[in-house]
Amino acid sequence: MTAPLGNAPLSVGELTDEQYGQVIRPGDAEYDAARTVFVGNADLRPAVVLRPGDAAQVARVVALARETGLELAIRSGGHSWAGHGVCEGGIVLDLARMRALEIDVEARTAWAEAGITAGEYTAAAGEHGLATGFGDDAAVGVGGITLGGGVGFLTRKYGMTVDDLLAVEIVTADGELLRVDEHQHPDLFWAVRGGGGNFGVATRFKFRLHELDAVYGGMLVLPVDPGILEAFIAEAEAAPEELSTIVNVWTAPPVPFVPEEHHGKPIILAMMCYAGPPEAGEEVVGRFRAIAPPLADMVQAGTYAGMFRPGDPSVHPLTVSRTLFLDRVDRTTAGTVLEHTAASSALVAGVQLRVVGGAMARVPSDATAFAHRRRRIIANVSAIYADQAEADLHTVWVEEFTAAIRQSGPGAYANLSMDLGPDEVRAALYPGATGERLAQIKAKYDPANVFRRNHNILPATS
Repeated sequence: MTAPLGNAPLSVGELTDEQYGQVIRPGDAEYDAARTVFVGNADLRPAVVLRPGDAAQVARVVALARETGLELAIRSGGHSWAGHGVCEGGIVLDLARMRALEIDVEARTAWAEAGITAGEYTAAAGEHGLATGFGDDAAVGVGGITLGGGVGFLTRKYGMTVDDLLAVEIVTADGELLRVDEHQHPDLFWAVRGGGGNFGVATRFKFRLHELDAVYGGMLVLPVDPGILEAFIAEAEAAPEELSTIVNVWTAPPVPFVPEEHHGKPIILAMMCYAGPPEAGEEVVGRFRAIAPPLADMVQAGTYAGMFRPGDPSVHPLTVSRTLFLDRVDRTTAGTVLEHTAASSALVAGVQLRVVGGAMARVPSDATAFAHRRRRIIANVSAIYADQAEADLHTVWVEEFTAAIRQSGPGAYANLSMDLGPDEVRAALYPGATGERLAQIKAKYDPANVFRRNHNILPATS
């Protein structure tokens, strides 16, 4: 059992690279870059950033957090929408130096360290005509997206990232390195497939790989009105499972591929990925092109790795967002979406709609800690703005928009959720028996709640 959290003072000057990996202190040249995460809202100053190079050093960092009682933030790629990859006055455990990848082409499996990015993994696997589904952003760390579930370009065809997870090596709160799978510590293996970073620091993952030589994909930009949006979502739901779509209904940013007369007005910017023969994909995507004349059409045959275009590492947007599930996007809902999108004064605002189902929905709801297998559409309402003083204004807009389109009770996808309190975590992310089971497992592996800088699951009490 893990000892209670201590209150020993942290002497940053005594920490050595030999013990903890790279030690980055306030005042060091790398400190500001090391504490910066993707979302610009999380402007926090940790006491120290530690970048271990192996599991033994990870265990020492965990022990340091336990002994001092300081908050411990775990950073894989730094893309948590809640800013969980950094903390104020605590310890950041940054896995950026742990990026090894071992691919077994014959067995179609891969061992990946938790600091590798989705783009790096996908490019390496793609050289062998293989793929594992990791969201839709090249810069996202494999560790974070996996522990939260993993929804992206291959969800309808192959399921969530956790559905291809075969084993995990994880450092628990007492500093022990465990290998967990269906046969070893199966309770913990169940919990980490959707339960986030509540149970330890995952250092390596074993994934299943799928054959995927080519895809038909890219961005399709359409004008939008309620009828167009309703038809687009209907086609996405009716499409073969090879097609996954991410439909962004946003105020058009001032980008060259969108005609100037549409800038600042609602449009559809849809990412399309057909995981199958390009000629079949072209036929399927043709049904979407027929809904309305595209404003821009970048959908074409290519590699799966080509879907993961590199972003700008200097961009750290101020963002407010809320995520929920929808049962449908009918004409009324579509009209509500467009009305609220047009009313925003943010730089870019609107809703992202991910039609799921397919392979994801065929997994039993209690097979993993992701409890929302039967939900049809993931919606994420967001506003990106330039001035921190406007945060309250855009928060009100997001809350009103979310309330206006909500169709059923609480429910959310963890990897798109901003900071949630314990009651919201249980109600929205891990409802009912899922939350109760996770709390029991938390009490077994982390009773002192060392790992609390996350969508926190409180340990069950006897």
